[in-house]
Amino acid sequence: MSTFERYLTLWVAACIVVGIALGHAMPGVFQVIGAAEIAKVNLPVAVLIWLMVVPMLLKIDFAALRQVGQHWRGIGVTLFINWAVKPFSMAALGWLFIGWLFRPLLPADQIDSYIAGLIILAAAPCTAMVFVWSNLTRGEPHFTLSQVALNDAIMVVAFAPIVGLLLGLSAITVPWGTLVLSVGLYIVLPVVVAQLLRRRLLAGGGEAAVTRLLAVLGPVSLVALLATLVLLFAFQGEQILAQPLVIALLAVPILIQVYGNAALAYVLNRVAGEAHCVAGPSALIGASNFFELAVAAAISLFGFHSGAALATVVGVLVEVPVMLSVVWIVNRSQGWYERGAARAVAARTERR
Repeated sequence: MSTFERYLTLWVAACIVVGIALGHAMPGVFQVIGAAEIAKVNLPVAVLIWLMVVPMLLKIDFAALRQVGQHWRGIGVTLFINWAVKPFSMAALGWLFIGWLFRPLLPADQIDSYIAGLIILAAAPCTAMVFVWSNLTRGEPHFTLSQVALNDAIMVVAFAPIVGLLLGLSAITVPWGTLVLSVGLYIVLPVVVAQLLRRRLLAGGGEAAVTRLLAVLGPVSLVALLATLVLLFAFQGEQILAQPLVIALLAVPILIQVYGNAALAYVLNRVAGEAHCVAGPSALIGASNFFELAVAAAISLFGFHSGAALATVVGVLVEVPVMLSVVWIVNRSQGWYERGAARAVAARTERR
């Protein structure tokens, strides 16, 4: 691990401070950048996400995807967390903390809207950023890609019914343009570009050529992550400074849910005997959120200045720092994890 990666948490903290300060000092500039969007997908952010994920996708040999069935336990665990646990646990936490414990401290007319925003946030599993987290945990790239693709397919049909059920709505307007464009920009196009580039490199110089390019692009990917942070926090700098108490209170159920779901996925993979390189990305996919879709859905349903929109923005605030801490825990606990995984594999072998 490079010195830059080792101190990534400090770089992230600095980017948060810089982003908020710039957003407060130059709101007009970032309003212009924020307005560069199609179907509520911000194009500058999309370009930066490309720079983040393409180097990770370059490592993937699609011919090896047929082997991902070996990790069916990890896929099952992640699907269970994302679709059977995550939205419903967030609804329960929202009602407990926002609807009851924190109610006296929050604007009474926004309570239901805050809870709705939290539910929308939890119903959208993360996509592009997962490649970054998986790479930092040395995760199995074919598993990560397959899991993200499967989640995207499920999200197209399950997002609206789950959110509608939990919000008690008879119908919900899903921003389909945002959903389809996000999947295309963040997943489909980067995969195509990365694989075409990989094929050309292999034809011209073999695996050595791929390795040389990855050595150059690795730092670019991390810089793109930090630049994305500056932009996201600059976009929301005014709201953060105007409502610090509300932001802090909304962060509580989000933090509990992220750490709880990550821990549950990690432990279930260990019990099932999955390899650590699968359990790491499984825990991270189970914990993180597709905040671009969540913000767009909240705005389209409740309005730009609603409590729901603010709740999804808080998801953006905590996403990167919290996921980096989960990455740190996953990496530091590898020895403990593999002792348990080895016992589980041995037990299955004996039963055969």
